[in-house]
Amino acid sequence: MQLPFYSLKTGIVACLTFLILSAMLLINVVMVKFAERDLIDAKVEMGRLLIHAVGQTVAYETISGHKVLNGPGPVRRAGKEIAKLLRMGGYSNALVVSSTGARLFSVGAWEKLEEDALARSREALTKQKSSLEFLGEVWGVIWLAPEMIRMSAPFFYDGRLMGTVAVCADLGPLYQGLRKSERFILIYICLNTIILVLFGIYLLSRTVVKPVRRLLTITDKFEEWPSLFDQEESSKNEIGQLSRSLKMMLKRLETNKRELKANISSLEEANLEIKKAQDEIIKSEKMASAGRLATGVAHEIGNPLSIILGYLELLKRGDLKHEENKDFVERIESEVTRINQIIRELLDFSRPASAEHEEIEIHQLIMETVSLLKLQPMMDQIEIRQELDAIKDVVWAGMTQLKQVFLNIILNAADAMTDTESSDGLSSKVLHIDTENEDDSIMISFTDTGIGISPEELGRIFDPFFTTKEPGKGTGLGLSVCYTIIEGLGGRIRAESVPGKGTKIIVGIPLTANSGIAN
Repeated sequence: MQLPFYSLKTGIVACLTFLILSAMLLINVVMVKFAERDLIDAKVEMGRLLIHAVGQTVAYETISGHKVLNGPGPVRRAGKEIAKLLRMGGYSNALVVSSTGARLFSVGAWEKLEEDALARSREALTKQKSSLEFLGEVWGVIWLAPEMIRMSAPFFYDGRLMGTVAVCADLGPLYQGLRKSERFILIYICLNTIILVLFGIYLLSRTVVKPVRRLLTITDKFEEWPSLFDQEESSKNEIGQLSRSLKMMLKRLETNKRELKANISSLEEANLEIKKAQDEIIKSEKMASAGRLATGVAHEIGNPLSIILGYLELLKRGDLKHEENKDFVERIESEVTRINQIIRELLDFSRPASAEHEEIEIHQLIMETVSLLKLQPMMDQIEIRQELDAIKDVVWAGMTQLKQVFLNIILNAADAMTDTESSDGLSSKVLHIDTENEDDSIMISFTDTGIGISPEELGRIFDPFFTTKEPGKGTGLGLSVCYTIIEGLGGRIRAESVPGKGTKIIVGIPLTANSGIAN
Protein backbone atom coordinates (compact mmCIF):
# COMPACT_ATOMS: atom_id res chain seq x y z
CA MET A 1 0.00 0.00 0.00
CA GLN A 2 1.31 3.46 -0.94
CA LEU A 3 1.99 6.15 1.61
CA PRO A 4 -0.58 9.00 1.85
CA PHE A 5 2.07 11.39 0.52
CA TYR A 6 1.85 9.62 -2.83
CA SER A 7 -1.94 9.40 -2.91
CA LEU A 8 -4.04 10.88 -5.70
CA LYS A 9 -5.66 13.36 -3.30
CA THR A 10 -2.28 14.64 -2.12
CA GLY A 11 -1.13 15.08 -5.69
CA ILE A 12 -4.30 16.98 -6.61
CA VAL A 13 -3.93 19.26 -3.56
CA ALA A 14 -0.30 19.99 -4.42
CA CYS A 15 -1.05 20.71 -8.09
CA LEU A 16 -4.12 22.77 -7.29
CA THR A 17 -2.27 24.84 -4.69
CA PHE A 18 0.61 25.42 -7.05
CA LEU A 19 -1.63 26.48 -9.95
CA ILE A 20 -3.85 28.82 -7.89
CA LEU A 21 -0.91 30.39 -6.07
CA SER A 22 1.04 30.80 -9.29
CA ALA A 23 -1.94 32.36 -11.05
CA MET A 24 -2.55 34.83 -8.23
CA LEU A 25 1.11 35.78 -7.97
CA LEU A 26 1.33 36.35 -11.72
CA ILE A 27 -1.79 38.47 -11.60
CA ASN A 28 -0.30 40.35 -8.66
CA VAL A 29 2.90 40.98 -10.61
CA VAL A 30 0.93 42.41 -13.51
CA MET A 31 -1.22 44.54 -11.22
CA VAL A 32 1.85 45.86 -9.36
CA LYS A 33 3.52 46.84 -12.62
CA PHE A 34 0.36 48.59 -13.78
CA ALA A 35 0.00 50.37 -10.41
CA GLU A 36 3.66 51.39 -10.51
CA ARG A 37 3.26 52.76 -14.02
CA ASP A 38 0.06 54.63 -13.14
CA LEU A 39 1.65 56.21 -10.05
CA ILE A 40 4.67 57.34 -12.06
CA ASP A 41 2.34 58.77 -14.72
CA ALA A 42 0.45 60.60 -11.96
CA LYS A 43 3.80 61.86 -10.64
CA VAL A 44 4.67 63.18 -14.10
CA GLU A 45 1.31 64.89 -14.40
CA MET A 46 1.78 66.42 -10.97
CA GLY A 47 5.20 67.67 -12.09
CA ARG A 48 3.65 69.42 -15.08
CA LEU A 49 1.11 71.08 -12.83
CA LEU A 50 3.88 72.16 -10.43
CA ILE A 51 5.92 73.63 -13.28
CA HIS A 52 2.89 75.61 -14.41
CA ALA A 53 2.13 76.79 -10.87
CA VAL A 54 5.77 77.76 -10.17
CA GLY A 55 5.93 79.58 -13.49
CA GLN A 56 2.80 81.53 -12.76
CA THR A 57 4.11 82.45 -9.30
CA VAL A 58 7.41 83.69 -10.72
CA ALA A 59 5.62 85.58 -13.50
CA TYR A 60 3.32 87.24 -10.99
CA GLU A 61 6.22 88.36 -8.83
CA THR A 62 8.02 89.71 -11.88
CA ILE A 63 5.02 91.62 -13.22
CA SER A 64 4.33 92.99 -9.74
CA GLY A 65 7.42 95.14 -10.12
CA HIS A 66 10.11 92.86 -8.81
CA LYS A 67 11.49 92.34 -12.29
CA VAL A 68 13.80 89.37 -12.13
CA LEU A 69 13.43 88.72 -8.41
CA ASN A 70 16.85 90.10 -7.64
CA GLY A 71 16.07 91.18 -4.12
CA PRO A 72 16.08 89.06 -0.96
CA GLY A 73 12.49 89.86 -0.14
CA PRO A 74 10.89 88.72 -3.39
CA VAL A 75 13.14 85.65 -3.54
CA ARG A 76 12.16 84.65 0.00
CA ARG A 77 8.45 85.11 -0.72
CA ALA A 78 8.65 83.19 -4.00
CA GLY A 79 10.73 80.43 -2.37
CA LYS A 80 8.18 79.91 0.39
CA GLU A 81 5.34 79.70 -2.09
CA ILE A 82 7.23 77.29 -4.35
CA ALA A 83 8.36 75.08 -1.42
CA LYS A 84 4.76 74.84 -0.30
CA LEU A 85 3.67 73.81 -3.80
CA LEU A 86 6.48 71.21 -3.99
CA ARG A 87 5.47 69.60 -0.68
CA MET A 88 1.87 69.39 -1.84
CA GLY A 89 2.91 67.75 -5.12
CA GLY A 90 5.42 65.33 -3.64
CA TYR A 91 8.46 66.97 -5.28
CA SER A 92 11.60 68.01 -3.43
CA ASN A 93 13.56 70.35 -5.75
CA ALA A 94 12.80 73.21 -8.13
CA LEU A 95 15.02 75.45 -10.30
CA VAL A 96 13.91 78.67 -12.03
CA VAL A 97 15.78 80.10 -15.04
CA SER A 98 14.98 83.51 -16.56
CA SER A 99 14.16 84.13 -20.20
CA THR A 100 17.79 85.09 -20.72
CA GLY A 101 19.02 81.75 -19.33
CA ALA A 102 20.20 83.16 -16.05
CA ARG A 103 19.62 81.17 -12.88
CA LEU A 104 17.08 83.01 -10.77
CA PHE A 105 16.87 80.75 -7.69
CA SER A 106 16.42 77.10 -6.64
CA VAL A 107 14.50 75.30 -3.92
CA GLY A 108 15.67 72.05 -2.27
CA ALA A 109 19.03 70.28 -2.12
CA TRP A 110 20.06 69.75 -5.74
CA GLU A 111 23.69 69.05 -4.85
CA LYS A 112 25.47 67.60 -7.89
CA LEU A 113 22.32 67.49 -10.00
CA GLU A 114 21.88 71.28 -10.13
CA GLU A 115 24.39 71.91 -12.92
CA ASP A 116 22.83 69.23 -15.09
CA ALA A 117 19.34 70.56 -14.27
CA LEU A 118 20.47 74.08 -15.22
CA ALA A 119 21.75 72.81 -18.56
CA ARG A 120 18.51 70.94 -19.26
CA SER A 121 16.48 74.05 -18.33
CA ARG A 122 18.45 76.25 -20.74
CA GLU A 123 18.01 73.58 -23.44
CA ALA A 124 14.25 73.61 -22.84
CA LEU A 125 14.33 77.44 -22.98
CA THR A 126 16.13 77.38 -26.30
CA LYS A 127 13.87 74.74 -27.85
CA GLN A 128 10.79 76.01 -26.02
CA LYS A 129 9.93 72.34 -25.38
CA SER A 130 9.49 70.45 -22.16
CA SER A 131 11.72 67.46 -21.25
CA LEU A 132 11.22 64.41 -19.01
CA GLU A 133 14.05 62.27 -17.60
CA PHE A 134 14.32 59.26 -15.29
CA LEU A 135 17.58 59.13 -13.36
CA GLY A 136 19.36 56.20 -11.69
CA GLU A 137 18.06 52.75 -10.74
CA VAL A 138 16.75 51.44 -7.47
CA TRP A 139 14.83 48.36 -6.37
CA GLY A 140 11.16 49.08 -6.93
CA VAL A 141 8.47 46.64 -5.81
CA ILE A 142 9.37 43.47 -7.70
CA TRP A 143 12.19 44.61 -9.98
CA LEU A 144 14.57 47.51 -10.72
CA ALA A 145 12.91 50.88 -11.39
CA PRO A 146 13.94 54.58 -11.92
CA GLU A 147 15.29 56.25 -8.79
CA MET A 148 14.37 59.91 -9.61
CA ILE A 149 12.27 61.89 -12.06
CA ARG A 150 13.29 65.29 -13.47
CA MET A 151 11.20 67.62 -15.65
CA SER A 152 11.98 70.91 -17.37
CA ALA A 153 9.50 73.17 -19.21
CA PRO A 154 9.24 76.85 -20.32
CA PHE A 155 6.53 79.05 -18.80
CA PHE A 156 4.68 81.99 -20.43
CA TYR A 157 2.63 84.94 -19.32
CA ASP A 158 0.19 86.55 -21.76
CA GLY A 159 1.98 84.75 -24.56
CA ARG A 160 5.39 86.08 -23.56
CA LEU A 161 8.24 83.65 -22.68
CA MET A 162 9.19 84.30 -19.11
CA GLY A 163 11.75 81.48 -18.45
CA THR A 164 11.92 77.79 -17.58
CA VAL A 165 11.22 75.78 -14.47
CA ALA A 166 12.86 72.42 -13.58
CA VAL A 167 11.49 70.16 -10.87
CA CYS A 168 12.90 66.90 -9.44
CA ALA A 169 11.39 64.16 -7.23
CA ASP A 170 12.68 61.02 -5.51
CA LEU A 171 10.53 57.96 -6.46
CA GLY A 172 11.64 55.94 -3.40
CA PRO A 173 8.64 56.93 -1.23
CA LEU A 174 6.34 55.86 -4.07
CA TYR A 175 7.90 52.37 -4.17
CA GLN A 176 7.89 52.14 -0.39
CA GLY A 177 4.17 52.83 -0.29
CA LEU A 178 3.57 50.15 -2.91
CA ARG A 179 5.63 47.64 -0.94
CA LYS A 180 3.57 48.30 2.19
CA SER A 181 0.40 47.69 0.21
CA GLU A 182 1.96 44.54 -1.30
CA ARG A 183 2.28 42.94 2.14
CA PHE A 184 -1.46 43.09 2.66
CA ILE A 185 -2.05 41.89 -0.89
CA LEU A 186 0.14 38.81 -0.29
CA ILE A 187 -1.80 38.02 2.88
CA TYR A 188 -5.04 38.20 0.91
CA ILE A 189 -3.51 36.02 -1.81
CA CYS A 190 -2.65 33.33 0.76
CA LEU A 191 -6.13 33.46 2.28
CA ASN A 192 -7.78 33.30 -1.15
CA THR A 193 -5.53 30.40 -2.14
CA ILE A 194 -6.50 28.43 0.97
CA ILE A 195 -10.20 29.05 0.36
CA LEU A 196 -10.00 28.14 -3.35
CA VAL A 197 -7.87 25.04 -2.66
CA LEU A 198 -10.31 23.76 -0.05
CA PHE A 199 -13.24 24.35 -2.38
CA GLY A 200 -11.33 22.73 -5.24
CA ILE A 201 -10.48 19.71 -3.07
CA TYR A 202 -14.13 19.29 -2.24
CA LEU A 203 -15.20 19.42 -5.88
CA LEU A 204 -12.37 17.18 -7.14
CA SER A 205 -12.98 14.68 -4.35
CA ARG A 206 -16.58 14.32 -5.49
CA THR A 207 -15.81 14.15 -9.20
CA VAL A 208 -12.42 12.34 -9.30
CA VAL A 209 -11.03 10.96 -6.02
CA LYS A 210 -14.12 9.15 -4.74
CA PRO A 211 -14.93 7.48 -8.10
CA VAL A 212 -11.30 6.37 -8.42
CA ARG A 213 -11.40 4.94 -4.89
CA ARG A 214 -14.56 3.06 -5.80
CA LEU A 215 -12.72 1.58 -8.78
CA LEU A 216 -9.84 0.59 -6.50
CA THR A 217 -12.30 -1.06 -4.12
CA ILE A 218 -13.79 -3.02 -7.00
CA THR A 219 -10.38 -4.25 -8.15
CA ASP A 220 -9.17 -5.02 -4.61
CA LYS A 221 -12.32 -6.99 -3.75
CA PHE A 222 -12.73 -8.70 -7.11
CA GLU A 223 -14.16 -11.84 -5.51
CA GLU A 224 -17.18 -9.81 -4.32
CA TRP A 225 -17.77 -8.12 -7.66
CA PRO A 226 -21.55 -8.78 -8.03
CA SER A 227 -22.41 -6.87 -4.83
CA LEU A 228 -19.91 -4.10 -5.60
CA PHE A 229 -21.23 -3.52 -9.12
CA ASP A 230 -24.79 -2.99 -7.96
CA GLN A 231 -23.98 -0.39 -5.30
CA GLU A 232 -24.60 2.75 -7.35
CA GLU A 233 -24.92 3.92 -10.91
CA SER A 234 -21.76 5.50 -12.33
CA SER A 235 -21.78 8.99 -13.83
CA LYS A 236 -21.71 9.82 -17.56
CA ASN A 237 -18.28 11.50 -17.62
CA GLU A 238 -14.91 9.89 -18.39
CA ILE A 239 -14.64 8.45 -14.85
CA GLY A 240 -18.05 6.84 -15.28
CA GLN A 241 -17.03 5.43 -18.65
CA LEU A 242 -13.87 4.03 -17.08
CA SER A 243 -15.92 2.51 -14.25
CA ARG A 244 -18.32 0.83 -16.69
CA SER A 245 -15.43 -0.44 -18.81
CA LEU A 246 -13.73 -1.85 -15.70
CA LYS A 247 -16.92 -3.58 -14.63
CA MET A 248 -17.33 -5.16 -18.05
CA MET A 249 -13.69 -6.23 -18.03
CA LEU A 250 -14.04 -7.82 -14.58
CA LYS A 251 -17.19 -9.63 -15.70
CA ARG A 252 -15.31 -10.99 -18.69
CA LEU A 253 -12.41 -11.95 -16.42
CA GLU A 254 -14.80 -13.79 -14.11
CA THR A 255 -16.29 -15.64 -17.08
CA ASN A 256 -12.83 -16.46 -18.42
CA LYS A 257 -11.78 -17.54 -14.93
CA ARG A 258 -14.64 -20.04 -14.73
CA GLU A 259 -13.87 -21.30 -18.23
CA LEU A 260 -10.17 -21.57 -17.35
CA LYS A 261 -10.97 -23.57 -14.21
CA ALA A 262 -13.14 -25.90 -16.27
CA ASN A 263 -10.39 -26.27 -18.89
CA ILE A 264 -7.76 -26.89 -16.21
CA SER A 265 -9.98 -29.54 -14.65
CA SER A 266 -10.43 -31.17 -18.06
CA LEU A 267 -6.68 -31.03 -18.69
CA GLU A 268 -5.97 -32.59 -15.30
CA GLU A 269 -8.39 -35.41 -16.08
CA ALA A 270 -6.84 -35.81 -19.54
CA ASN A 271 -3.35 -35.88 -18.02
CA LEU A 272 -4.45 -38.56 -15.57
CA GLU A 273 -5.89 -40.59 -18.43
CA ILE A 274 -2.68 -40.14 -20.43
CA LYS A 275 -0.61 -41.13 -17.41
CA LYS A 276 -2.75 -44.22 -16.92
CA ALA A 277 -2.42 -45.06 -20.61
CA GLN A 278 1.35 -44.61 -20.44
CA ASP A 279 1.52 -46.83 -17.35
CA GLU A 280 -0.57 -49.46 -19.12
CA ILE A 281 1.68 -49.30 -22.20
CA ILE A 282 4.81 -49.62 -20.06
CA LYS A 283 3.20 -52.48 -18.14
CA SER A 284 2.13 -54.30 -21.30
CA GLU A 285 5.56 -53.87 -22.89
CA LYS A 286 7.12 -55.12 -19.68
CA MET A 287 4.89 -58.19 -19.71
CA ALA A 288 5.78 -58.78 -23.36
CA SER A 289 9.46 -58.63 -22.47
CA ALA A 290 8.86 -60.92 -19.50
CA GLY A 291 7.08 -63.41 -21.75
CA ARG A 292 9.95 -63.30 -24.19
CA LEU A 293 12.40 -63.90 -21.36
CA ALA A 294 10.25 -66.71 -20.00
CA THR A 295 10.61 -68.55 -23.32
CA GLY A 296 14.39 -68.52 -22.99
CA VAL A 297 14.20 -69.33 -19.30
CA ALA A 298 12.09 -72.42 -20.00
CA HIS A 299 14.86 -73.73 -22.24
CA GLU A 300 17.49 -72.78 -19.66
CA ILE A 301 15.59 -74.56 -16.86
CA GLY A 302 15.08 -77.68 -18.94
CA ASN A 303 18.77 -78.64 -18.93
CA PRO A 304 19.22 -78.58 -15.12
CA LEU A 305 15.98 -80.53 -14.69
CA SER A 306 17.22 -83.26 -17.03
CA ILE A 307 20.46 -83.46 -15.06
CA ILE A 308 18.55 -83.66 -11.76
CA LEU A 309 16.32 -86.45 -13.10
CA GLY A 310 19.41 -88.40 -14.19
CA TYR A 311 21.01 -88.12 -10.78
CA LEU A 312 17.76 -89.18 -9.11
CA GLU A 313 17.61 -92.34 -11.27
CA LEU A 314 21.13 -93.21 -10.17
CA LEU A 315 20.25 -92.65 -6.53
CA LYS A 316 17.25 -95.01 -6.84
CA ARG A 317 19.52 -97.95 -7.64
CA GLY A 318 20.79 -98.06 -4.06
CA ASP A 319 24.14 -99.64 -4.97
CA LEU A 320 26.13 -96.44 -4.78
CA LYS A 321 28.77 -95.78 -2.25
CA HIS A 322 28.34 -93.12 0.39
CA GLU A 323 30.81 -90.79 -1.30
CA GLU A 324 28.98 -91.17 -4.65
CA ASN A 325 25.61 -90.50 -3.01
CA LYS A 326 26.99 -87.35 -1.40
CA ASP A 327 28.48 -86.19 -4.72
CA PHE A 328 25.19 -86.71 -6.60
CA VAL A 329 23.23 -84.87 -3.90
CA GLU A 330 25.62 -81.91 -4.07
CA ARG A 331 25.28 -81.80 -7.87
CA ILE A 332 21.48 -81.91 -7.58
CA GLU A 333 21.66 -79.05 -5.05
CA SER A 334 23.84 -77.03 -7.45
CA GLU A 335 21.39 -77.47 -10.33
CA VAL A 336 18.41 -76.58 -8.10
CA THR A 337 20.24 -73.44 -6.96
CA ARG A 338 20.82 -72.57 -10.61
CA ILE A 339 17.11 -73.00 -11.39
CA ASN A 340 16.18 -70.92 -8.33
CA GLN A 341 18.46 -68.08 -9.43
CA ILE A 342 17.02 -68.08 -12.96
CA ILE A 343 13.43 -68.00 -11.70
CA ARG A 344 14.20 -65.32 -9.07
CA GLU A 345 15.77 -63.01 -11.68
CA LEU A 346 12.74 -63.42 -13.92
CA LEU A 347 10.36 -62.76 -11.01
CA ASP A 348 12.34 -59.69 -9.95
CA PHE A 349 11.94 -58.25 -13.42
CA SER A 350 8.25 -59.21 -13.71
CA ARG A 351 7.08 -57.80 -10.37
CA PRO A 352 5.03 -54.52 -10.54
CA ALA A 353 7.17 -51.40 -10.82
CA SER A 354 7.39 -49.21 -7.74
CA ALA A 355 6.43 -45.55 -8.17
CA GLU A 356 9.14 -44.53 -5.73
CA HIS A 357 12.55 -43.50 -7.03
CA GLU A 358 15.83 -44.33 -5.39
CA GLU A 359 19.55 -43.93 -5.92
CA ILE A 360 20.70 -46.45 -8.52
CA GLU A 361 24.20 -47.37 -9.63
CA ILE A 362 24.04 -47.54 -13.42
CA HIS A 363 27.02 -49.87 -13.79
CA GLN A 364 25.57 -52.41 -11.35
CA LEU A 365 22.18 -52.26 -13.13
CA ILE A 366 23.80 -52.81 -16.55
CA MET A 367 25.67 -55.86 -15.28
CA GLU A 368 22.49 -57.30 -13.72
CA THR A 369 20.58 -56.79 -16.98
CA VAL A 370 23.33 -58.42 -19.04
CA SER A 371 23.41 -61.33 -16.58
CA LEU A 372 19.64 -61.79 -16.98
CA LEU A 373 19.84 -61.78 -20.78
CA LYS A 374 22.78 -64.19 -21.05
CA LEU A 375 20.35 -67.01 -20.28
CA GLN A 376 18.43 -66.31 -23.49
CA PRO A 377 19.17 -68.61 -26.46
CA MET A 378 19.21 -65.59 -28.81
CA MET A 379 22.18 -64.19 -26.89
CA ASP A 380 24.32 -67.32 -27.31
CA GLN A 381 26.11 -66.03 -30.42
CA ILE A 382 26.27 -62.37 -29.34
CA GLU A 383 29.39 -61.03 -27.69
CA ILE A 384 28.73 -58.24 -25.17
CA ARG A 385 31.67 -55.92 -24.54
CA GLN A 386 31.31 -53.56 -21.61
CA GLU A 387 33.47 -50.47 -21.19
CA LEU A 388 31.99 -48.77 -18.16
CA ASP A 389 34.35 -45.78 -17.95
CA ALA A 390 32.05 -43.24 -16.26
CA ILE A 391 33.58 -41.97 -13.02
CA LYS A 392 30.17 -41.15 -11.49
CA ASP A 393 27.17 -43.41 -12.13
CA VAL A 394 24.54 -42.79 -9.39
CA VAL A 395 21.15 -41.55 -10.69
CA TRP A 396 17.71 -40.98 -9.15
CA ALA A 397 15.21 -43.29 -10.84
CA GLY A 398 12.97 -46.34 -10.55
CA MET A 399 14.98 -49.56 -10.59
CA THR A 400 12.51 -51.69 -12.57
CA GLN A 401 11.73 -49.01 -15.17
CA LEU A 402 15.40 -48.29 -15.84
CA LYS A 403 16.15 -52.01 -16.13
CA GLN A 404 13.29 -52.27 -18.64
CA VAL A 405 14.90 -49.50 -20.73
CA PHE A 406 18.23 -51.33 -20.88
CA LEU A 407 16.49 -54.66 -21.53
CA ASN A 408 14.43 -53.28 -24.45
CA ILE A 409 17.48 -51.67 -26.06
CA ILE A 410 19.61 -54.84 -25.74
CA LEU A 411 16.78 -57.06 -27.07
CA ASN A 412 16.31 -54.74 -30.06
CA ALA A 413 20.05 -54.88 -30.72
CA ALA A 414 19.96 -58.70 -30.51
CA ASP A 415 17.06 -58.83 -32.98
CA ALA A 416 18.96 -56.55 -35.37
CA MET A 417 22.00 -58.87 -35.27
CA THR A 418 20.10 -62.16 -35.69
CA ASP A 419 21.02 -62.74 -39.35
CA THR A 420 24.32 -60.84 -39.61
CA GLU A 421 27.55 -62.68 -40.42
CA SER A 422 30.96 -61.51 -41.54
CA SER A 423 32.31 -62.14 -45.03
CA ASP A 424 34.42 -65.07 -43.78
CA GLY A 425 31.38 -66.81 -42.31
CA LEU A 426 32.32 -66.07 -38.74
CA SER A 427 29.98 -64.39 -36.31
CA SER A 428 30.17 -60.59 -36.16
CA LYS A 429 27.49 -60.14 -33.54
CA VAL A 430 29.02 -57.72 -31.04
CA LEU A 431 27.19 -55.37 -28.68
CA HIS A 432 29.26 -52.56 -27.14
CA ILE A 433 27.95 -51.02 -23.92
CA ASP A 434 29.92 -47.90 -22.97
CA THR A 435 29.45 -45.25 -20.28
CA GLU A 436 31.00 -41.82 -19.79
CA ASN A 437 30.27 -38.63 -17.89
CA GLU A 438 29.15 -35.52 -19.73
CA ASP A 439 28.49 -32.37 -17.67
CA ASP A 440 26.12 -33.51 -14.89
CA SER A 441 24.88 -36.63 -16.69
CA ILE A 442 25.96 -40.17 -17.41
CA MET A 443 25.84 -41.16 -21.08
CA ILE A 444 25.17 -44.88 -21.82
CA SER A 445 25.80 -46.03 -25.40
CA PHE A 446 24.53 -49.33 -26.87
CA THR A 447 26.24 -49.99 -30.21
CA ASP A 448 25.36 -53.10 -32.23
CA THR A 449 26.68 -54.54 -35.51
CA GLY A 450 23.24 -55.22 -36.93
CA ILE A 451 21.62 -54.27 -40.23
CA GLY A 452 21.15 -50.61 -39.26
CA ILE A 453 18.18 -48.30 -39.87
CA SER A 454 17.49 -46.18 -42.95
CA PRO A 455 17.47 -42.35 -42.53
CA GLU A 456 13.74 -42.29 -43.35
CA GLU A 457 12.92 -44.69 -40.51
CA LEU A 458 15.47 -43.37 -38.01
CA GLY A 459 13.35 -40.34 -37.11
CA ARG A 460 10.33 -42.53 -36.31
CA ILE A 461 11.81 -45.30 -34.17
CA PHE A 462 10.61 -43.66 -30.93
CA ASP A 463 7.03 -43.31 -32.21
CA PRO A 464 4.47 -45.67 -30.63
CA PHE A 465 3.73 -48.83 -32.64
CA PHE A 466 6.47 -48.14 -35.20
CA THR A 467 8.59 -51.23 -35.88
CA THR A 468 10.91 -52.51 -38.60
CA LYS A 469 10.37 -56.13 -37.57
CA GLU A 470 8.17 -58.61 -39.36
CA PRO A 471 4.51 -58.84 -38.24
CA GLY A 472 4.13 -60.82 -35.03
CA LYS A 473 7.71 -60.26 -33.91
CA GLY A 474 7.29 -56.91 -32.17
CA THR A 475 4.71 -54.48 -30.81
CA GLY A 476 6.52 -51.29 -31.78
CA LEU A 477 6.30 -50.04 -28.20
CA GLY A 478 9.75 -50.94 -26.90
CA LEU A 479 11.70 -47.80 -27.83
CA SER A 480 8.59 -45.62 -27.32
CA VAL A 481 8.41 -46.85 -23.73
CA CYS A 482 12.15 -46.20 -23.34
CA TYR A 483 11.65 -42.64 -24.60
CA THR A 484 8.77 -42.03 -22.15
CA ILE A 485 10.72 -43.37 -19.16
CA ILE A 486 13.93 -41.45 -19.92
CA GLU A 487 12.06 -38.19 -20.59
CA GLY A 488 10.26 -38.64 -17.27
CA LEU A 489 13.66 -38.81 -15.55
CA GLY A 490 14.70 -35.51 -17.13
CA GLY A 491 17.09 -37.30 -19.47
CA ARG A 492 17.35 -37.72 -23.22
CA ILE A 493 17.62 -40.59 -25.69
CA ARG A 494 18.65 -40.52 -29.35
CA ALA A 495 19.71 -42.91 -32.09
CA GLU A 496 22.46 -42.93 -34.71
CA SER A 497 22.62 -45.50 -37.49
CA VAL A 498 24.47 -46.38 -40.68
CA PRO A 499 22.51 -48.84 -42.85
CA GLY A 500 24.38 -52.14 -43.11
CA LYS A 501 26.83 -51.31 -40.31
CA GLY A 502 24.76 -51.04 -37.15
CA THR A 503 22.88 -48.76 -34.80
CA LYS A 504 23.89 -46.75 -31.74
CA ILE A 505 21.36 -45.84 -29.02
CA ILE A 506 22.61 -43.12 -26.64
CA VAL A 507 20.86 -42.58 -23.30
CA GLY A 508 21.66 -39.58 -21.07
CA ILE A 509 20.45 -39.55 -17.44
CA PRO A 510 21.11 -36.73 -14.89
CA LEU A 511 23.36 -37.70 -11.99
CA THR A 512 22.33 -37.15 -8.39
CA ALA A 513 23.88 -34.22 -6.53
CA ASN A 514 25.82 -36.56 -4.24
CA SER A 515 26.85 -39.05 -6.91
CA GLY A 516 30.07 -40.68 -5.78
CA ILE A 517 32.85 -42.51 -7.58
CA ALA A 518 31.53 -45.49 -9.55
CA ASN A 519 32.52 -48.98 -8.40
